[in-house]
Amino acid sequence: MRKYFAVAVLLVAASTLAVAQDTEPKNELAVTVGRTFVSDQTAPNTNFFDNTVHSGNGLSFDFLYARQLKLFKWGAVGAELPVIYNPDEDLNYGLNVIPNQYSSLFATPALRVSFARNFFISPWVSFGGGVGYFAASKDLVFFGPNTGHRIKTTGVMHGGIGFDVPFPGKLHDLQFRFEARDNWSGVPPINVDTGKTRQHNYYVGAGVVFRFW
Repeated sequence: MRKYFAVAVLLVAASTLAVAQDTEPKNELAVTVGRTFVSDQTAPNTNFFDNTVHSGNGLSFDFLYARQLKLFKWGAVGAELPVIYNPDEDLNYGLNVIPNQYSSLFATPALRVSFARNFFISPWVSFGGGVGYFAASKDLVFFGPNTGHRIKTTGVMHGGIGFDVPFPGKLHDLQFRFEARDNWSGVPPINVDTGKTRQHNYYVGAGVVFRFW
């Protein structure tokens, strides 16, 4: 997990050393709302009915702070901290051994490269790493208490793509954002060995960005 924290430290250090040009706001706050998608996973060496762990598409939120580090003619380079919270990822399985849901939180400092900042649409890509936190329900999927381990912290690799569109007129410091992000993490504590040690947590959402000096 140390390598993920090393990435985060390097990104924070870069944000304090680099200086952006003063031609546009350097800071931004953003909030988007969307869904988290996790692939279904079949437990190996099982043959009972519905031996696949099914995941719902949990309503999720991305709260983000970013700072522009360097402005170029073709775009900009910046550091960002997306914090993606999924409060209710529903689960289903053929046996009453898994929790009925879990929540997840991913905080992943990242480097972001934006293109065509003065165009009517500005695409961007993001890459970084950080930490993830899972908390499983105290209740099992059908009935009874969950007596298994419920809490897990994991290292996370992060990648994202998206685009921003400025609001017209005097609202130019507000932008519409569409984004898709993948947090590649350890698996949550669900009491079943699916044969996997990592999973993709795909977040797709849209919202508003506020840019300020």
